[in-house]
Amino acid sequence: MTWKKFSGEIIQSSILEEVENAIIRETENGYKLKVCIGTDSQVKGAVTDFATVIVLLREHHGGFMYIHQEKSTQQVSIKERMLMEVQKSIETAYSICDLLDIYDVALEVHADINTSPSFKSNKALNDAMGYILSMGFIFKAKPEAFASSTCADKMVH
Repeated sequence: MTWKKFSGEIIQSSILEEVENAIIRETENGYKLKVCIGTDSQVKGAVTDFATVIVLLREHHGGFMYIHQEKSTQQVSIKERMLMEVQKSIETAYSICDLLDIYDVALEVHADINTSPSFKSNKALNDAMGYILSMGFIFKAKPEAFASSTCADKMVH
């Protein structure tokens, strides 16, 4: 799985190693960190672009992110696509959560799902929330889900 920085620079080491080095560096610089993970997707004809981001927030001092992009030609309903986004975020969270526990870094999983029933994505809200919470992760939906709705969103447009 290829991850890159916002600059486009491809990460040569594993994402786990990269995140650990970032935690050590930022903590040594006196920052308290929180990690937010989210995925967004965009359908373009027969192809769906997915972008998953790991956002490292420095408390009151901005942050930075790592990005993984992939494409799918599988045709799915909007609810299935929302749940695919959530699954990608959970897989990513699961791959780094032990590391975050070691360094006592808080983790949130963000879903690009609207909490208002008037939006189509709302159909997936209860399933997504149950899925994320049952994995033991903190869940945020729109408008608090900036990792998916703002950061990942920029990477699929």
